[in-house]
Amino acid sequence: MIILDTSFLIDFFRNEDLASAIPGEDTPATTVISYYEVMSGIKRIQSPKEAQFFSHFFSDVEVLPFTLSAAGIAADIGGRMASHGNMVNAFDICIAGIALANHAREILTSDTDFLEISKYSGLEVRGYDRAARNETG
Repeated sequence: MIILDTSFLIDFFRNEDLASAIPGEDTPATTVISYYEVMSGIKRIQSPKEAQFFSHFFSDVEVLPFTLSAAGIAADIGGRMASHGNMVNAFDICIAGIALANHAREILTSDTDFLEISKYSGLEVRGYDRAARNETG
C-alpha cells in the first residue's frame, strides 16, 4: 500500500497524468486527514468542479482512519522530533502515524515535511515531478 498525501491529491486534480507516479504494484490509499484538508479547501473556495472530482475520488480510494493506534504512533514520532528541535506540521505527523498503523511503508508527496518525518519514522518518501504537464493543460 502507498499513501497518497494531500499535496499529491491536489496536483493529481490539476493533472490526472500524474496517476503514472503511483507504483503499479502498490494499492493506493489516502487518509482522513488528507480528506479533511482537501474538503475544507473545497468548501473554502466553493469549487463545484473540485467537489465533484474528489467526491468520486474518495469513493474509489480507501480512506484510512485516524485511530488510537495511529495517534500513538504519531505521538511517538512527534515526541522524537520535538526532542531534537525538529518541528513540522502536526497534520503531516498524523498522516505518517496513520500510514504506519496500516503497515504502509511509503507516501507519495511533494511536501518536504515528510523528508524530516522519515528520519524519525522509517516511512519512505516517494516524490514525483510536480512540473509534469499534461498535453491539454
